[in-house]
Amino acid sequence: MSRKIRMGMVGGGQGAFIGAVHRMAAALDGQIELVCGAFSSSQIKSKESGEALFLDPSRVYGTFEEMILMELDLPEDIRMDLVSIVTPNHLHFAPAMLAIKHGFHVICDKPMTFNLEEAYALREAVNTTDRIFALTHNYTGYPMVKQARQMVRNGDIGIVRKVVVEYPQGWLSTLLEATDQKQAAWRTDPTKSGIAGAMGDIGTHAENLAEYITGLRIKQLCADISTIVAGRQLDDDGNVLLRFDNGARGILYASQISAGEENNLRIRVYGEKGGFEWSQMEPNSLIVRWIDKPVQIMRTGGPGLYKESLAHTRIPAGHPEGYLEAFGNIYRNVAKCIQARLNGTTVDPIYEDFPTVEDGVRGMEFIYKVIESGKSDQKWL
Repeated sequence: MSRKIRMGMVGGGQGAFIGAVHRMAAALDGQIELVCGAFSSSQIKSKESGEALFLDPSRVYGTFEEMILMELDLPEDIRMDLVSIVTPNHLHFAPAMLAIKHGFHVICDKPMTFNLEEAYALREAVNTTDRIFALTHNYTGYPMVKQARQMVRNGDIGIVRKVVVEYPQGWLSTLLEATDQKQAAWRTDPTKSGIAGAMGDIGTHAENLAEYITGLRIKQLCADISTIVAGRQLDDDGNVLLRFDNGARGILYASQISAGEENNLRIRVYGEKGGFEWSQMEPNSLIVRWIDKPVQIMRTGGPGLYKESLAHTRIPAGHPEGYLEAFGNIYRNVAKCIQARLNGTTVDPIYEDFPTVEDGVRGMEFIYKVIESGKSDQKWL
């Protein structure tokens, strides 16, 4: 019998930004319920967070190890099915590995791990089990991103020739981390963020979106990576030339010092017959430019869209769907895949569409090559 998927959360306690986003996304379709958590490295803060979420106090834990092992001892009809990991980068690997090894499914924030070695080890662990591992590259969840992907797959614009993807932010235009702003502090700290700043935080979103929509893989890159704000330890701006495996060329720009910008992720893809443009800040529109026809504007939920787009649309056309819904699509798809396994049925392949451990490895490889190229005189790597 179908039931809600029971979820535990690592991180995301009181005061955390992304934890609340994950919880809202997981609850959006009524397929997942939060039943337990280890919400903070502080046991007191974890307990307070659990109380605020109205959880059973006996299932609010002080550490992720305690949560995973104690949940494993609970009866099968009570214990969690899925672990959501919403911690800073350096705290992704250990709970993900422990959860996978003890038979739990995992949804993890990006980038997947702190370093490349951890990424390879986690992929090996995931590939030796039948557990689901999903990565929250949430921008892949937007309906019009799904539409763009299917247009490429179905050959609507012909063979892809050019990809331009950019993600400018302006929130780190000053040395914000020196003010003890929590989000800035850990993202600019190499002991928590890893070897990259902007390129790890938002550059990976741009890389993932380019590969997801086009179905291509970045084969070579040439990077100019900079730390613009004096006193900052990690990169805050970068420009990357890309070569894809089909011969297409690309440009990727990621910056957190583009003053005045919010979260202006934008992608343009050009093929033989035409091209399209999508922007995260206007996510319900896909602008399509044809070589021999007038410009076309496709809208979320509108006529003539592929089923892959419509399956990830919840409300009638003209009602905006955005960031939370895109996150929610990843959680909903994972839940449907888990439910199918519990019921011994086959899930519709349309719901198997979410970022996986392979996307996580690709992201970490991208980070390492970008930073290597940025530091090297031998630019193409």
